[in-house]
Amino acid sequence: MTDDKALFTTHFSRRGFLATAGAAGAALAAVPLASEAAADPAPEATTTGGDPARTPAVAGLHLQFGADASAEVVVSWHSLQPVHHARALLGHPDGRYERSAPAKTVSYTDAKSGQVVYAHHAPLRGLRPDTEYVYAALHDGAEPAMATFHTAPRGRGAFTFTSFGDQGTPTLGKRYTPPPGVTLPNPPFVNDNLGSPAAGDTTAGVERIRPLFHLFNGDLCYANLATDRVRTWWDFWANNSRSARNRPWMPSAGNHENELGNGPIGYAAYQTYFSVPPASGQTDVTRGLWYSFTVGSVRVISLANDDVCYQDGGNSYVRGYSRGAQKAWLEKELAAARRDRDVDWIVICMHQVAISTADQANGADLGIREEWVPLFDRYGVDLVVCGHEHHYERSHPIRGASPNATRTPVPVSTKTDVVDTGKGTVHMVIGGGGTSAPSNQLLTTPPRCRVITAVGEPDPKTGKRPPVYVSEDAPWSAARDAAHSYGFAAFTVDPGTRRGGTTSMRVTYYDVVGPDGQLQPFETFTLQRRRSDA
Repeated sequence: MTDDKALFTTHFSRRGFLATAGAAGAALAAVPLASEAAADPAPEATTTGGDPARTPAVAGLHLQFGADASAEVVVSWHSLQPVHHARALLGHPDGRYERSAPAKTVSYTDAKSGQVVYAHHAPLRGLRPDTEYVYAALHDGAEPAMATFHTAPRGRGAFTFTSFGDQGTPTLGKRYTPPPGVTLPNPPFVNDNLGSPAAGDTTAGVERIRPLFHLFNGDLCYANLATDRVRTWWDFWANNSRSARNRPWMPSAGNHENELGNGPIGYAAYQTYFSVPPASGQTDVTRGLWYSFTVGSVRVISLANDDVCYQDGGNSYVRGYSRGAQKAWLEKELAAARRDRDVDWIVICMHQVAISTADQANGADLGIREEWVPLFDRYGVDLVVCGHEHHYERSHPIRGASPNATRTPVPVSTKTDVVDTGKGTVHMVIGGGGTSAPSNQLLTTPPRCRVITAVGEPDPKTGKRPPVYVSEDAPWSAARDAAHSYGFAAFTVDPGTRRGGTTSMRVTYYDVVGPDGQLQPFETFTLQRRRSDA
């Protein structure tokens, strides 16, 4: 059997790991390496047995947190053929090797192409809080892929996370079909999944911030629109692995993760690529569609909104698929978080929105206002981050609803610089991740909201159910970015120093304004609340 310790040590050399690890490698370059200090050099070990020409490389390397982000990280990658002895090797910035963890392989067959995709998930458990690690992902015959990660603090600690949704890919995946009578000897490639070059810029922007983790608010790569769905996922990971290999990218499922034929309700690809914490009430069909994890004093809850939304936005209409199981889990999760004296903040990550002032876009969904928002009010959710609308907008803190057909949210304060989330929930639409169909030019003046209150009968040709809209005033709208299409938000948590005192979250929304993730702050504000340990 291959000596995993020797493999790790060899690839942690300056010739191997630090020469290719980018910014993370540069940060570690000054650290004395165990391989340099050893009297005898480690044995050469560039691959792990097998025929490299017949073995797939480690592709799409990415991380996810476990339920306790201070102690568990899952290392994930994928391939288009079976592999042998998939595993992750864990070590430290000084070059010390610690252990190996086997990967569990899962798969799905893409219903459109017949291609089988294999994903390999290696959980690393028993980690130390607030600690930097080096790891390698590998399977036999493949070159180990190395990167770093940092575990979350345990208990109250400071950290930063980022968030956007609706990205797509920066690549072009479909041959142009000329009109009848026109012949092109070399037809160009065109985009068929709503991607744009900005989908690459936003990832680069996140890496400028170097957050502890990233929340991805659904509509990841729009594979359900693509001619080649598997290639679109490959392009998505090729773009984002440069960030997701060094910090967990924690997703929520959007309507464009619903791919016709990929599982009973369409989410098999999403469920295969990601390994998120388990949650009660799930079946084999709904596995991984809702979950939670804890980072410091923040409980993050990820929801799958197609379960409650009226809008027919995916490849199939699946409203009500969990038969109430997700809602029951959510209420228990919220109640437990509010009872936990170590949890100050409750953050919801989801895709479709309860608020939006973009006209002729998707609109807000009454289903969310009926099913989720009353629970957010009852248990004092602090922050909701979403996508779906392809612009940036935030609400005033809201609590309760008007007794009208749209259940218009009621703002409890109109102060915009410092917001007390103990009085109401702030909703943030952060859907400028890179899609080629932005909605920032569709913002209404004065602000108004179109709310989907129902759907009509399926169209005989397309099978889609048309939305039924009701328009409302939007007194809850606090800030909107009409000038720029793309960006993300960064959240820096300050736990405070005094028991029962104030904790805060400083929020900056960055416009991404050019290649290499060039950033321009649009607005900065502060969320604050009373700590739970009084």
